[in-house]
Amino acid sequence: MRANGSPEPFPRPRVAEFFAGIGLVRKGVEAAGFVVVFANDIEPVKRQLYGENFPLDDFRLGDVTDPSVVTGDAIPDIEAATASFPCTDLSLAGNRAGLVGSQSGAFWGFIRVLTEMGSRRPMTVMLENVPSLATSHGGRDLAAVLSALNGLGYICDILVLDARWFVPQSRPRMFIVGSQDRLTAPSFWGASAIRPSWVERFVLTHPELDLQAAALRPPIPKHHDLASCIAPLPADDRRWWDETRLKNFVGSLSVLQSERLKQLQSADSPRWATAYRRTRAGVATWEIRSDNLSGCLRTARGGSSKQAVVEAGEGAVRVRWMTSREYAALQGAPDLVIESVSENQALFGLGDAVCVPAVEWLAREYLRPLVEGRLTGRTALAYA
Repeated sequence: MRANGSPEPFPRPRVAEFFAGIGLVRKGVEAAGFVVVFANDIEPVKRQLYGENFPLDDFRLGDVTDPSVVTGDAIPDIEAATASFPCTDLSLAGNRAGLVGSQSGAFWGFIRVLTEMGSRRPMTVMLENVPSLATSHGGRDLAAVLSALNGLGYICDILVLDARWFVPQSRPRMFIVGSQDRLTAPSFWGASAIRPSWVERFVLTHPELDLQAAALRPPIPKHHDLASCIAPLPADDRRWWDETRLKNFVGSLSVLQSERLKQLQSADSPRWATAYRRTRAGVATWEIRSDNLSGCLRTARGGSSKQAVVEAGEGAVRVRWMTSREYAALQGAPDLVIESVSENQALFGLGDAVCVPAVEWLAREYLRPLVEGRLTGRTALAYA
């Protein structure tokens, strides 16, 4: 007890981080006052990047679906668990195999571990994935995720946060927050900035699920300039594409895209935009964004998934691939150490990751009030 008779604060609330990747969820939740005490991921390269930025004492490398790698008994006492399970089989850009897919199906390993924890299960969980989880197999995959959490005692909320509210990257992501306690003052399911109209439709068509919406004030979007995340490389840097490749890039542009490039080119000082290669009617073309944002970062498994930087102005045009350092800045982690792996390995880890300030906002505004009992009436000591 303190001198004034009030209870001593607990240490920071503890988190187990599943599908930990390179640790950007950890950066977000720890910025909001949590401490990660367990982490797991299957990718050795991601573990290497994780270890450049965080201690590896509590990191367990391996497949969460394999009971010889992770069991419920191996998880220390925690207040929260996070799971950014693979989106490969759920994404519109993926094969849409859903939760039976070899990668997204790893979600069931996470459920197994929580089940094995029994009465030691954390009071709250946070899942992150692509919004197309909601349409995978006609909505049945999202319903299966929520039903599995309900079966473990979690009442669930569904939210969508877009990285563009925090950084100059368009990256909407679905978050599911599960609580063992009911909210004392839940919100209605009406459409809002953090709950698009499809969320309400999904809830209304699935009355069998135990769901609740927290009354959260959406984050206030801030203006972010793409230029703040782009490295102005010298004109003679070897990373700029050569004349032949640049000509092919310009030649692939549609009339609209060509006009967009001309506008950038006519500026009296350098301007930057990002571009993706897409296939239209069987033909590979490039498209340039016009909104001063990066497109959604992806894993660099192939050329079509990589994002290019267009620099234009004063009549000149240069194009190159986006660098891993720029990826890190666009994920809200400009200080991330990424020196021990190749450029493509760093792009792979960062493209698979989360936007740090988005996770920090959710952890600060929702997860921490949950574990402290401020949203549920649970009697709990304050955390330091």
